[in-house]
This record gives sequence, C-alpha cells and structure tokens, in this order.
Amino acid sequence: MDAYYPRALRFATQMLGDAHDAEEAVQDSWLRVHDALPRFIEGAPFDPWFFRILANRCRSAQVKRGRFRALIEVGELPADAATPAVTMDEWSTEVRHALAQLPSEQREAFLLRHVEELEYDEIAAATGVGLSAVRMRVKRACDALRTLLDEAMTHG
Repeated sequence: MDAYYPRALRFATQMLGDAHDAEEAVQDSWLRVHDALPRFIEGAPFDPWFFRILANRCRSAQVKRGRFRALIEVGELPADAATPAVTMDEWSTEVRHALAQLPSEQREAFLLRHVEELEYDEIAAATGVGLSAVRMRVKRACDALRTLLDEAMTHG
C-alpha cells in the first residue's frame, strides 16, 4: 500500500478535484482490493488491476457528488468549499484548470498514460475499454489540453 498510495492519491485527486473525495476513493479502493485479492491472477500485472478498481471508485464518487450537488443551493455551501484542500505544486493553475475541463474519460486516460506512466494495454485493462479507444482518448485529451493551454496563454 505504501508504494501505491502517493500515485493513487495523485490520480484520484486529479480525477475528482477534491482531496477529501480522493482520500475516500483511495481508501475504498484498498478495501475492494483486499476483498478481491483471492480473484487476482498470480503473475498478472498489478497496476492495471489496481487502477481499474480506483478508476471505478472515482467514477462512483463523481456520480455521487453530482447527485449531492443537485440537491444543494450554492448559498448553502460552507465558506471554504471553493478552496481546494490540496494544491498540485508541480502544475500551474492553468494546467489544473485545463485538465479539469476535459471529459472524465479523457482526463482518466491522460492521467494514467502521462502521469502514472501506464502502457496503453495496461490502461485498456484498467478502464475496460479497447486499445484503440484508449489511444483515441489519450490523443483527444492531449489535443484538448494543447488547445485549452494555448487559449489560456493567448487570453491570459
């Protein structure tokens, strides 16, 4: 767990945009890993298996959060709700903002490929999506990020 925790938290934080939700998704993922360990195929790569579980927990958290947001009024938010609990010092505000604008599937594929450094076949295994779809998601994410960052540099 110690070896995967920083990567898992980084991935979940970028997927969910909230440190508390990310921590919850990571902890829930480890519980699910523990429960599913008897079904893990010995000798199979662990990274795609683990990130599939984590990505599913992130997707569930996004759906849950979306339902919660639909129930509350903006005026009911706590004063510190708009302030992120964790900042990603190694990325600029523009990069974090552009990444947050990507569709979830593209953000997930980009993070798994370019941040977590998984191979395309590992990403396909982790997401349950075909190899060509994974490659297209990564490409579209990169193209969209370039466009968004170019716009930020031009207008910012």
